[in-house]
Amino acid sequence: MSHFIGGSAPAMVRQITEGYTLINAVMLKRFTVGELDTLKFEIEKKIRDLRSEQIDLRETLAVQLKNRRLSRLEGALRIIRASRNNKSRGRG
Repeated sequence: MSHFIGGSAPAMVRQITEGYTLINAVMLKRFTVGELDTLKFEIEKKIRDLRSEQIDLRETLAVQLKNRRLSRLEGALRIIRASRNNKSRGRG
């Protein structure tokens, strides 16, 4: 059974990106190492896509929105990496 919110890793990444889902270490305890790797891959892919988006720098709101999305994804990625490291060491 998948533990991804929304049914799949890409759907969960979309929810994280838009701010509907917040990731924390307790939530990730039920994920397997393979599921964490899949989620990590999808987040890294979404970060690459967001960084490649060209926006007009004079549009302050668009710049802020892009930066907020990147910040959410990078924070989630940091938590996933820590959780992944703990699981591989046998701590979680």
